[in-house]
Amino acid sequence: MNFFRKHTRRLTQVVTAVLYNCNFTGFAQGTIYKGNLKHICVPGLNCYSCPGAVGACPMGSLQSALISSKYKVPYYVLGLLLLMGVMLGRFVCGFLCPFGLLQELLYKIPGKKLKKSKITRGLSYVKYVLLLGLVVIVPIVLHKPGFCKYICPAGTLEGGVILGLMNASVRDMLGKLFAWKFLVLMGILISAVFCYRSFCRFLCPLGAFYSLFNRFSFTRMIVEEQKCNHCGACERLCKMDIHTVGDRECIQCGECVRVCHSCAIKRSPVCGKKSREKDGE
Repeated sequence: MNFFRKHTRRLTQVVTAVLYNCNFTGFAQGTIYKGNLKHICVPGLNCYSCPGAVGACPMGSLQSALISSKYKVPYYVLGLLLLMGVMLGRFVCGFLCPFGLLQELLYKIPGKKLKKSKITRGLSYVKYVLLLGLVVIVPIVLHKPGFCKYICPAGTLEGGVILGLMNASVRDMLGKLFAWKFLVLMGILISAVFCYRSFCRFLCPLGAFYSLFNRFSFTRMIVEEQKCNHCGACERLCKMDIHTVGDRECIQCGECVRVCHSCAIKRSPVCGKKSREKDGE
């Protein structure tokens, strides 16, 4: 049981990735599931066109809805995204995103690592530009799914590479645009070896959207100021570009709880101090 307590987040990430992509016949046949579950968005970044995907990607769904927004307001997709944002915030990034898991595993490859700095904190604003530009403006103005069409590495990996390897007809359709996206994917995956969750920190519009709710979402990290001695251990430990625990860059991984000797950090609605006592720490 101690193993499960210590590895709760990693196990949650793995189980989530499997549940998002549990259409195992799709992997065997090289086809896409198109049943009723595809009308529901999963919380994390997971391509609609992945052979195993049983749900829709929230970013892809939002762009598709905005493309047709001159005919109707996308209440359903916006409502789901707002609900997940209010309930979870960037907990989704830390626990429920398969592409985040992939980046964390790549970061375990030995090598020189890029430390966070003023530069990385500045780059963290790029994802907001992509959210506004490629996810919102391009679909409305140009009627194209800007982020999915030109950038999304999860879509390239799951819907391009994996589906292309399994389906000859899809493979025959891959052209210059796929070549560009494949280069983007390779760049992101290589950067993730040296820079912790590089895509999440700098480029992910879904993380940018969820970050808007991070300080007041139902699930969030809270610092009890009356207990905090401002030692800075939590900020030094965190590999994300946070200024304070629970801010827009916090993915709610909970690692800060373990290094806070004054028991000032807790997860709302579950107390971090209680969790440490159960772990025997």
